[in-house]
Amino acid sequence: MFKRILATGLLLAFAGVGAFAQDAQVRNLAGGQKYEIKGVIVQVEDANTFVVRDGVGVNTRVVVSPNTSIKNNSFWGGDRFPSSALVRGLNLKVEGVGDSSGALSASKIRFDKSNLLTAQSIDARVSPAEARITATEQNAQRLSGQIDELMAISNAAKGGAKAAQETADAAVAGVNATNKRISDLDDYVVQSTATVNFRVNSSVLSSDAKSALDEVANAARGLKGYTIEVTGFASSDGSTAKNKVLSQRRAQAVIDYLVENGNVPLRRIGTSYGFGELQAVADNSTREGREQNRRVEVKLLVSRGINTNVEVKSASTDTPAPDNE
Repeated sequence: MFKRILATGLLLAFAGVGAFAQDAQVRNLAGGQKYEIKGVIVQVEDANTFVVRDGVGVNTRVVVSPNTSIKNNSFWGGDRFPSSALVRGLNLKVEGVGDSSGALSASKIRFDKSNLLTAQSIDARVSPAEARITATEQNAQRLSGQIDELMAISNAAKGGAKAAQETADAAVAGVNATNKRISDLDDYVVQSTATVNFRVNSSVLSSDAKSALDEVANAARGLKGYTIEVTGFASSDGSTAKNKVLSQRRAQAVIDYLVENGNVPLRRIGTSYGFGELQAVADNSTREGREQNRRVEVKLLVSRGINTNVEVKSASTDTPAPDNE
């Protein structure tokens, strides 16, 4: 009876694993022939090889070399990226020639930077979940063998029924705990917050703002399964359209500092948005109020599923408002 209950629990825990399988056939390219492929990365095989699925559902294996040009689309030429930045879910365009193995030897890879940030954010959540599910499957197999052994001992010994039932209850409780860990993987809670302020019509970080962001980056280094949410705001000075763009520039300045100076991986930047004049925290009719509204809010969030003993901190770090209006 208890073995049937355990099997049902395990089935529910791992029912979604098969959705990750990639069954599509991989195209065999002609050696030396030039190709241009647009699609989405559906599988990363190693540091230099991934699979792209085009608009008609055909897969192509792509091989990256040290000479491959990997950049985001930009009017100014774009930033260079390592092959390790390319993750599942990224829409891109690949140019190159077929090699001797039938794969595409890439010479140029291009993509939108915003799409890259989104794909890396999703991959940061999915990859730990897949690894944890694989480990859970292995533990479940070992647990199943242990239960079979306990059943034989229990049936052979007088009074073993009670011990077997207790073992079954413990096994079901373990499965329920595993199920909860899996469901909590995508449950993010705020670990800490920081607010940095800006001068009028400026997106330049002050020294106080940089110090506050350094604290965020240092706190993140000791965490697993975290993501950082960045939102920009503006006061009512200037036009609504201008303030919308200004708030986005402020949010991007914070992201650039965290990535370039705080060594925060791009995949950890979860959400970024500029609200402009919306969501003011103070009265825009006063100088002090406008100083408070010229801000960027930074939230460090962690996954409950990975950090089971996470401590939610309510204290925030605010930088002083600039002196001049």
